[in-house]
Amino acid sequence: MDTGDVFDPNCPTRVVLDRIGDKWSVLVLLSLADGPERFTRLRTRIGGVTPKVLTQTLRAMEQDGLVTREVFAEVPPRVEYTLTPLGHSLRDAVSVVATWAEQHVNEILACRAESA
Repeated sequence: MDTGDVFDPNCPTRVVLDRIGDKWSVLVLLSLADGPERFTRLRTRIGGVTPKVLTQTLRAMEQDGLVTREVFAEVPPRVEYTLTPLGHSLRDAVSVVATWAEQHVNEILACRAESA
């Protein structure tokens, strides 16, 4: 199976890079690392995301096979989101980048301040 060439503008791999590069998708992946979460809990944990954007992100991630959405027949209905095995494999890679960002944020901000 050909894995493609990410430098080719027509390569479908770029769609995957778009998902990985989306900050909301990254934060959802990290938020679901410890198990299923309800929408409201995700929204609370991921500060600054609007309900509309979180809904769009979760739908796109579900379409990409990264999360599953389970509806429980309760009153009121309860919905939980969970990482799929594919989502867990991406979470592992994203966690490394998130840790790097946390460790180097001050250096990045200092460089930005110098160039401003």
